[in-house]
Amino acid sequence: MSIQFQSVHYHYPASSNGVFDIDLTIEDGEFLAVIGPSGSGKTTLLKLLSGFAHPTGGRVIVDGRDVTRLPPEKRQLGVVFQSYGLFPHMSALGNVAYPLKIRGLPRAEREARAAQALDRVGLGQWAHSMPAAMSGGQQQRVALARALVFSPSALLLDEPLSALDAALRVEMREEILRVQRTANIATLHITHDQEEALSIADRIAIMRAGRIVQIGAPRDLYDRPVNRWVASFIGQANLWDGRVAPDGLGVRTPIGSLACDTRPHPAGAPVTVLVRPESIRPGGPAQSGPNVLTGTIDSDRFLGSARRIDLAIGQGRVRIDTHSRASFDTIVVPPESIRLLPAEPRSESALTT
Repeated sequence: MSIQFQSVHYHYPASSNGVFDIDLTIEDGEFLAVIGPSGSGKTTLLKLLSGFAHPTGGRVIVDGRDVTRLPPEKRQLGVVFQSYGLFPHMSALGNVAYPLKIRGLPRAEREARAAQALDRVGLGQWAHSMPAAMSGGQQQRVALARALVFSPSALLLDEPLSALDAALRVEMREEILRVQRTANIATLHITHDQEEALSIADRIAIMRAGRIVQIGAPRDLYDRPVNRWVASFIGQANLWDGRVAPDGLGVRTPIGSLACDTRPHPAGAPVTVLVRPESIRPGGPAQSGPNVLTGTIDSDRFLGSARRIDLAIGQGRVRIDTHSRASFDTIVVPPESIRLLPAEPRSESALTT
C-alpha cells in the first residue's frame, strides 16, 4: 500500500505560497519523515494527502487508487494529529472504537478490535480510562491505536510528539516505530525535530519554499548534503568558503590550507567546505600530520555528554563537539571528514549553524 505524489502543485489563495513539483513515493512499510523550516510546505503536503486540501495540479495516489479529489473520510488513512483529538467524554476504548462505529461495524466486533489495538500499544489495562486521567504519552498511544484500528491504507503523523517532554518524546518515537513496523504500513511523518527524523525514518525529505530540496536515507543526508543550505539546516556544521589549491591536492579556507580529496572539482575552483563538528579531534602540542591547526578558544560549553567548543583559527572559526575533558587549543581535521559542496559565497568567512 504505497503513497504517490505525481507532479503535485498547490497554491494558497491570493498568495505565492504552496508546494510545487512534488514527485514523491512512499513504499509499502516505509517510514518517511518530512522536515523543513516553518512555511516550507510540510503541513501542506500532509493536508494534500489527507484530503483537507486539494492540489491545483497533479495527482495523489494511495494504494494504486487516485484519491486526489476524494474527501478525507473516503481515503482510508489513519491520522495522528499534534493535539491527538481524543473525545473527552469517551473512554480509551470508545475513542479507538469510534472509526469502526462510523464504518457500521457491530458493537461487539468494534470493541474487540479496539481492545486488540490498545493491547498493541501497551494500554490494554487503560481501556476504560478517560483521556483526562491519562498522561500525554498514554493519550498519544490511544490516538495511534485509533489511527490503525481500521487497517488504513497509510498512516499520517502530524508532529504527534511535539507536546511531550524531551524524555517522553524519545520513548514514544521508539513506540511509534515499533507499532509502524508491526503494521508494515506506508507512513508520512511531519516533524520539526531533526533528531526525531534522523533516528526513526527510513528516508527523510527536506523541504524549502514549497519544494523538496533533497531526499534520502538519514545518514546520506547528513554526510552528503546537496548544498550549503541543507548542510546548515540538518545538524551542526562548519562551513567555509574555499578554493581548490592550484595543485589540486587540497583546499584553501579561512582557517588555513586543508588536505582532502578534491574530486571532482578542478584546481582553482571555488567550493563550500563542510566539516561536521564531531569529526574534528582534539590535538596535542606535539601533534604532527595533515590538517593540524592551532587557535584561540572563543567559547567552551558543557553539554553533559559532550563539550561544544568554538575556536578562532586564522581568519575563521571552528566548532568542535568532543567528549574530551582535557584542555587543548590544537585540533586535527581528518582529511576524510571534509566534504566539498558547490560554491555559495557568503559575506561571512566562516559559518557555524
